[in-house]
Amino acid sequence: MLKGKHIILGITGSIAAYKSAVLCRLLVGAGAEVKVVMTPLAKQFITPLTMATLSKNPILVDFFNPENGEWNSHVKLGLWADCYLIAPATANTLAKMATGVADNLLLTTYLSARCPVAVAPAMDLDMYAHRATQRNLARLRENGVNIIAPAAGELASGLVGNGRMAEPQDIVEAVAALLAEKKKPTLEGKHFLVTAGATIEAIDPVRYISNHSSGKMGYAVAEELTSRGARVTLISGRTALDTPKGVERVDVLSAEDMYQACVVRFDEADGAVMCAAVADYTPQSVAQEKIKKGEGDMAIALKRTRDIAAELGQRKGQRILVGFAMETQNEQANAEDKLRRKNFDFIVLNSLRVEGAGFRGDTNVVSLIDAAERKDLPLMSKREVAKHIVDKIEEKL
Repeated sequence: MLKGKHIILGITGSIAAYKSAVLCRLLVGAGAEVKVVMTPLAKQFITPLTMATLSKNPILVDFFNPENGEWNSHVKLGLWADCYLIAPATANTLAKMATGVADNLLLTTYLSARCPVAVAPAMDLDMYAHRATQRNLARLRENGVNIIAPAAGELASGLVGNGRMAEPQDIVEAVAALLAEKKKPTLEGKHFLVTAGATIEAIDPVRYISNHSSGKMGYAVAEELTSRGARVTLISGRTALDTPKGVERVDVLSAEDMYQACVVRFDEADGAVMCAAVADYTPQSVAQEKIKKGEGDMAIALKRTRDIAAELGQRKGQRILVGFAMETQNEQANAEDKLRRKNFDFIVLNSLRVEGAGFRGDTNVVSLIDAAERKDLPLMSKREVAKHIVDKIEEKL
C-alpha cells in the first residue's frame, strides 16, 4: 500500500524519537519516499545525519538554509506529500497544532498539508491524561487529524501507563490503512466537458495554422475530474496523448469543429473547463489543391473564429465554467478582462515568461483568479495543477 507514496515524517523533541529511525526504515522498506522534518529540539534526541541516511533525503529543520539562503518551502512540502506523519508528537506540538501556532517548519508544513495527517503521541502518562491534552486531541480529531493512540508501558520517567508511542510497525500499518481508505467520489453524478489540445486551421490540403499546445494540461484536468467520480467528455484537438481511463473522448480538428462539439454537449453538462488552445483566426478560404510556390510574397486573408468560451458563458446559467489565459504581457489585466467578458467562474492564468510554464512541458506555474481573489501556485507538475483546479471547482459547486 505504501509503494510510491510520498510520506513526510515529522519528528518532535521526545525521547521516543529514537523509534523514528526504525519507523523511517520501515517506511522506506515498504516502498515509500520519505522526507523528514525535525523540530530544533528533536535534534537533541536523534541526529539529522541518522535520519538523512535512513530516509535518503536531506533533513529539514529551519525555514531556510543559513549558508546559502535557500528556502525550505512548507507549501511545496504540503503539496508533495500523500501523508504527513508526526511521530513522536509531543504534548507541546499537539497543542500548537490544535490552536494553529506556526513557529517552526514542522508546524507550518502541517498548516499547508492537503494530504491526510496522522500523529503518534508520546509523553508521560500525566501529560497524556491531562484535560488540556485530551481537549487538544479532540480538536485535532475534529479537524480531520488521525490519532495513532499511544500504548501502555514503561515510560522514560519510570512510571507505567498510557503515553508510550505506538511501535513503529503498528504506525506503518496505521498509515497504510489510512491511505487505503476508499473515500466516496466527491464529484459523483456530475458531468463535465473538458477541451484540450490544439486546433488546426487548413490553408490547403498540406498546410495549416496551429500552435504548440500538447494537450497535457487539459488531459490532466480530465483525469483528475474522473478520479473524483465525474463523467468527463474530453473534446480534443490534435495531440499525441492517450485517452485517460474512463473518459469519453471526442476528436475534432478545427476551431469550428470544436465549437460544434461543445455547444451540442454543453446543455447536458454540469460545467466545462476550457483548456484547449483554439485558433482565434482561420483562413477565409481553403485552397482545394496545394498552393504552389510562386514569385514574390503571398498574403492569406483570415477571419475570426467563433468564440466557444463566450458562447458557453452566455448559456451557462448556474453551471461552472473555467477558462485559461496564456499571456506574455499585462497578465493580470488581460486575465481579469477575459474572466468578465466570458462569464467564467474563475480563470487559470499562466505566463510564457515564467520558466517551467506553458506549452509541451510536464510542469506549469499558474494563478487561479476569480472575482474575489488571486491564488498563485508554485512550480509543480501539470497533474498537481489539475488537482488545484478541481479543488476550486468543488469549492464553487
